[in-house]
Amino acid sequence: MAIAARKQQEYKIKAIDALKKIFEPEEGTPDFIFADYRGLTVEQITNLRDQLRGKEAAFKVVKNNFARLAFEQLKAPDVSTYLVGPTAVAIVPKDTNEVAKILIDFTKEAPALKVKGGLLGDAVYTTSQVEAFSRLPGRLQLISMLMSVMNGPARNFAAALNDVPSRLVRTVKAIADQKAG
Repeated sequence: MAIAARKQQEYKIKAIDALKKIFEPEEGTPDFIFADYRGLTVEQITNLRDQLRGKEAAFKVVKNNFARLAFEQLKAPDVSTYLVGPTAVAIVPKDTNEVAKILIDFTKEAPALKVKGGLLGDAVYTTSQVEAFSRLPGRLQLISMLMSVMNGPARNFAAALNDVPSRLVRTVKAIADQKAG
């Protein structure tokens, strides 16, 4: 833990306040996934940010001490163990599962990126928990699965209702063919 200075410098206070605004916007509370970005090229970071932007997430490099103080002031659970070394934070307003998938998949193509852990809601996740979370179906996938299950009985009922007239038509056709032959 860092030692708190007696008098904070004005630019540090402004930097911490700026992080607090990013970490707690007006609408909703985002989730956070912490990563070590050391060794990534500018092109790789840009590619990752583009993928995350598609899911309305941001990937921001932060000063560990400023981020730790911002989280403390926001009364968030202790994430100081993840704020060690070069740290970037994926700030996820929604669809955290899909962002976790992007980060975990990106670690396979760029092993220099290492997911440290996450803060999802009020729960602190380890690296392995974030990885397990990324393997769960996403929100849209769950909705489509639910709609498929809900649509099944109606589809079967419609097929059963359609089967009765179809049998009648086939029976009449068979009788007509029999009389014609």
